[in-house]
Formats: sequence, structure tokens, C-alpha cells
Amino acid sequence: MENPKEIYSRLLQQRRAEIGAREQRHRRLGYYRLAAFVAAGAVVWLALAGTLSILWVLVPAVAFAALVVIHERLLAALERRRRAERYFVKGLARLEGSWAGTGETGDRYSDPSHPYAQDLDLFGKGSVFEVISTARTHIGEDTLARWLLAPADPATVRARQLAVDELRSRVDLREDLAVVAEEARTGIDPVSLAAWGESPPVLNDRRMRLKVTAATLLGTVGAVCLIAVLLQMASVLPLTDLEASLARDVFLLALVMNGWFLHRHHGEFAAVAAAVEQAAHELRLISEVLVRLERERFQSPLLESMEAALRTGGLPPSSLLARLNKLMDYLDSRDHVVVRVVEIFILWTPHLAFKVEDWRRRWGPAVRRWLTAAGEIEALCSLASHAFEHPADRFPEFVDQGPYLEAQGIAHPLLPEDKAVRNDVTVGGEVRLLVVSGSNMSGKSTLLRTLGVNAVLAQAGAPVRAARLRLSPLNVGASIRVNDSLQGGVSRFYAEILRLRQILDLTGGSRPVLFLIDEFLHGTNSHDRRIGAEALVRGLVNRGAAGLITTHDLALADIVDGLDGRAANVHFADRVENGEIHFDYIMRPGVVRKSNAIELMRSVGLEI
Repeated sequence: MENPKEIYSRLLQQRRAEIGAREQRHRRLGYYRLAAFVAAGAVVWLALAGTLSILWVLVPAVAFAALVVIHERLLAALERRRRAERYFVKGLARLEGSWAGTGETGDRYSDPSHPYAQDLDLFGKGSVFEVISTARTHIGEDTLARWLLAPADPATVRARQLAVDELRSRVDLREDLAVVAEEARTGIDPVSLAAWGESPPVLNDRRMRLKVTAATLLGTVGAVCLIAVLLQMASVLPLTDLEASLARDVFLLALVMNGWFLHRHHGEFAAVAAAVEQAAHELRLISEVLVRLERERFQSPLLESMEAALRTGGLPPSSLLARLNKLMDYLDSRDHVVVRVVEIFILWTPHLAFKVEDWRRRWGPAVRRWLTAAGEIEALCSLASHAFEHPADRFPEFVDQGPYLEAQGIAHPLLPEDKAVRNDVTVGGEVRLLVVSGSNMSGKSTLLRTLGVNAVLAQAGAPVRAARLRLSPLNVGASIRVNDSLQGGVSRFYAEILRLRQILDLTGGSRPVLFLIDEFLHGTNSHDRRIGAEALVRGLVNRGAAGLITTHDLALADIVDGLDGRAANVHFADRVENGEIHFDYIMRPGVVRKSNAIELMRSVGLEI
């Protein structure tokens, strides 16, 4: 079977060939339009010279108009091929490891108070979100970020796994969604759009509807009377003076009454029209996404439920949106001079406002379902792209009893697969704590992030970078990248103990906690560190948590002795050869017995 890089490369070549062919047509059409313009000028010149009838100018004029329409369609198709080209270029960049800084970083989702988002590099340049997200709408990005920030229950995870597995091979669907969703990226406010669909009708008064009907009848009669008077003045329709006077009076009555009615209720009708114009514009942006999803047929339960969610009353979104778009076309016609003239007689805007409200009352609640389904499909396609691009990654298995995490051959998903060193790690069950010691740069912090990121991906429904991963449902709490705050007047040590308090509070929830603590309490003296670390670790373990702590202080390795077999020491080693430090990043049992701090200082030129 072809590997992902070969498939992306082949499709990229195809799209570039299509772009090249369309660019040639684009240039030819430009010449054709110029020729039609010159031909029109020549016909006008010949007509002024008396050689040709000026009517012949219609031929190049019609040809020019047709070429403009054809050219616009070609430019739209060309832009879509360019979007597809960018999609595969970014896919290849991910496969080649040059993706950092080329995708959506998701910085807006970063929250310093979150128990693991910053510590595990979920958002930002070179983050987990950037490498995984292929969503082109904010709705899809919001959904994916929400999945990463909050673990799902095992049943939901399994449903997502089945959906991701089904979508994994559908490169064409993911390409199409990336292309058609581009326009919807910045133009949709899902919160306000869903609220518009669900808000109570503005025109919900039956008496108002009767008033509009009565005013329309009066206006129609008034318009007929006006026509009759005009025909009488043109000697086409014979009317007596009394009939003509009565017709004028009825016309004037209709003009005054309807004018007063429209003036009095202008705000209500204008509010409905303005709201639907904004909503319809946003729905047009996402309509192509919805229509593209309509064409797919799915088998996994989650995708089938999303497909069903798109249908309302047995009708697909395309049918319902077509009705709304037709109403919008009618509303747009209000700007036509003829409609403006007859508005006072036929009450065009009020009638359309009621039709819009009828549409919203009947189909508006479906808007939220459409947005939710579109966002979840995009989030699932992001996970499916990641699964497709990393076929060796495996879906995790879930166990009921926790806390538990057993990983075989686990590695960090942001590291190149051919360079990442894999380790076997088990924590939970009998051994609730691993105390990780080792030299600087030996891999301790990376191990914590590896376990944390894979646990997050596992509970989002994504495959993980491991030969096998078995885990129970877990709440992750991490203290790896905790910083001080000058503005907040918070020291690094105080920020760390606040995070430890947060992790401890997590143990009061319904899920067991996986804690990942780097350089435990390294901001204080060794005496306080030893007492505080032992008390905190014991408190976490006694509250049903499991996890890892790393340390440079080998005195903390003695914590294991006081936990009655519920803890173990592991370490990362290094070696110095010819003045250079080498790491193998392999986790070994026991406590490290050497430090490389002196060698590192000497390696950068410090005289030690």
C-alpha cells in the first residue's frame, strides 16, 4: 500500500497540474475579453462611419458578457484548486517535520489556569493543536480544542475511535471540507447564529398579521383605484365625476393609512430583515460544508447520528437553506426602484418579514444542530488526518479500574517517529508513583509530557504514539511549565504550590488523577523540599491518584521507602565520551548515581 507521503505527493502534483491548466485558460480568456472589447470599439467606429448598423455592437457585447461569467467561474475553480494545493503542502510539511509555524496555533484556547494545557504544549507554535488541527472553520477548531481540554467518557471515546477509523482513508472528503470551509473561517459567529435560530419570534402577534393582510387589501384596492384614475385621465376608461372622485379618495386613504402603518412598525420589520440578512450570510458561508456532508454515507454510529442531525423533518440542509436564500433574494429586491414604489401598496417587506419568521420558527432550532455536526465532523477529520498520516499509531484500550496507565513503546507525538526513543511505562495498580531521577537534558521532562499528551489524545478519541496503551479514565494534572508572574506578584515557587493545590483538588472529582510533576518543589531548600514532597505525594496517593515526579535532588528518591511498595524509582542515564555528553533517553529502574551539571557547564566554556 502507498504510504501517506506518496498519496499526498501524487495528489499535490495533480492539483498543481490542474492549476497550471486553469491558469492557461485564465490568460486565454483575458485575451478573448480584450478582443471582444476591441471588436465592440471597431463596430462603434464603423457605425459612426455609416458602414454598419450600431445593432452589430450587440454581438461583441454579448460575447464579452458571456466571457466575464465564464472567467469568474474559472477564477473560482482556480482558487479552490489553490486551496487544495495548500492543504496537501501542509500535509507534507507535517509528514516531513517542518510544520511548526505553518498551521493554526490555537493560542486563543490557551489558559494558564488549566491543569495541563500549557504544561503539555497543547496550544501555541509547534503545539499539539497545530500539528493535529486541519479544521478550516472556527466551529471545528473550537470543537477540537474542547475535546483536548476535557477528557471524554470511554463510551464517547470509543464512538469517536470508530468514526476516526472510518474517516481515516477518506482523503477526498477531508480535502473537499478544507476547500469549501475556507470562506467560512472568519465569517461565522456560531453563538449568535445559533441564538438567532432559537430566539423567540419577533413577529408573533396574530393581530399584526391580520393588520398586514388588511393593509395589503387596502393597498391593492388603492392601487387599482389609482390605475383607474390614470386610465380615465388618458380617456381609456370612462368614469363619472363621482366615480373618479371616489377612486381618488380611496387611493389617498390607502396611501395615508398604509404609510402611517409602515412608519409606525418600521422598526419591527427592519429588525427582522437585518437579523436574517446577517444570519443568512453566515449560513451561506457554511452551506457548502453542509451540502458536502449530505453527499457522504457513513457506517459508524457517531457519524450516522451526525448525518441524521443534519436532516430536519426528513429534509436536508440544502433544501431548507434554498428556501431561506429565496426569501433573501426577495428581500434584496426591496432596493429595486419598482419595489420601492409599490411597497406602500403591497407591503412587500412586512410579508417577507413574516415568511422569514415562519422559516425561523419552524427550522431555526436546527441551526445549532447543523453547526454542532459541522464542527464535530471537522474535529473528527482532524483526528482522522493525524491517524492517516501516522499509520503506526494505535488506538488506546480502556480499563474500568483506575488509576491505571500501561504503555508499551510510547513516544511523544511531536517528535519525528524515526528519532523518538520509545519507553515502556506502567503506573497505577500496585505502584502508584514513579520517582524519576536523572541528569539535565536526559529526558525526564519529555517523559512526563509524553505520558500526558498521549493520555489527552487517548481521551479525545485520537490514536496515540505507542505500540500499546491501556488506561483507565483519568484527569490529568501537570506541573511542568509553571512560571512566575511579575504583574501578579507571584513567585515561581508560589505558582508551583498553587498548581499542586489545583492537582490535589482534582482528586475530589469522579475520575482518578494522573499527576505529572517536574522538579518537585525545586524552588525551596532541600529540608523543606524533602518534608513537603513526601507529604504531598502521600496525600495524592492516598486520595487515589497515580503519577510521576522528577527530581535532581536524590534525597527525594527516599520517598519510595515510606510508601509501602506503592512507589518505585526509575532514572535516565548519560555518559561522557571525549568531553561530550551522550544520552540514550531510555528509562531504567533504580536511582541515578551521577550528575552531568559540571560537564554541561564546562561544555559551554565555563571554567569549573
